Amino acid sequence: MSQANTELHSNKHVRINKKNERIRLIKRGIPLYIMMLPGVLFFLLFKYGPMVGLSVAFMEYDPFKGFFQSEWVGIEHFIRLFEERVFLSLLWNTFVLSIYDIIFYFPAPILLALLLNEIRLRFFRTTIQTILYTPHFVSWVVIVGITVMMFSTQNGSINNLLVDLRFDRIELMTDPGYFRPLWVIHNIWNGMGWDAIVYLAAMSSINPQLYEAARVDGATRLQMIWYITLPSIMYLIVIMLILRFGGFMDLSFTHIYLLQNSLNMSVSDVFDTYVYRAGVIGGQFSYTTAVGLFKSVIALSMVMVANTIAKKMGKEGVY
Repeated sequence: MSQANTELHSNKHVRINKKNERIRLIKRGIPLYIMMLPGVLFFLLFKYGPMVGLSVAFMEYDPFKGFFQSEWVGIEHFIRLFEERVFLSLLWNTFVLSIYDIIFYFPAPILLALLLNEIRLRFFRTTIQTILYTPHFVSWVVIVGITVMMFSTQNGSINNLLVDLRFDRIELMTDPGYFRPLWVIHNIWNGMGWDAIVYLAAMSSINPQLYEAARVDGATRLQMIWYITLPSIMYLIVIMLILRFGGFMDLSFTHIYLLQNSLNMSVSDVFDTYVYRAGVIGGQFSYTTAVGLFKSVIALSMVMVANTIAKKMGKEGVY
């Protein structure tokens, strides 16, 4: 009995110590929890909270009746979406712009970061970096407005200059063939410098001794970039690419809507602009919620596929 009492007392003492250790760790982490609280509240209120509204996609929502009294219609709105005459056109335009974003925009910040990382004069590098990420803070309204003023068919400064030089005018804002390249160029100019900051931060953590050893072995700048810099940040590139797929088919509505007109509608009409016309203007809340849910399911599928491929290739995924 004495030995049993001793073991019982010992186990109780261990449990008390573990409990005290947990309490001590929690108290030590209180400042970190407080710092984390705004971010947690943001996601709960503006990301997870609105997901309750996804139920609208499965009902004929009436604002006067509310969630609980509106009529449930199941997948009727999804069937309507797939049967719409413009569905294939919307899907194709959205898909093409999303692919353009992955192919042309995603590598741009990486390339810019590699170039900036090779600049040895700190003042010159920070100046160039500041100039390049400043456009991120410029509104799409201003960017598109400047583009219209420069390339307007009648009074655009660039087109007037081309006419003075006896060249043909560029129908940049009305020719459907120019819409996608213009959209990509705008995105690169607006976000390339800002997104490059993440890659520059990762490059700053690379051990300088690796470059010194490579330089002693006679490696060129390009060889050091290829064999040291890129492999060192490959984990970040893979994660950022997977997260980029999370926004697949989620294009900037403001940007596209401002560039859109009746002449380039065949290539500029995407799910975002369609939702605006049908939902905000047309008041079809349940139907457009179904359209948004369809987009989210596609994006989630893309993330899962990209994450699986990354793991199959031996890279770290996001989960």
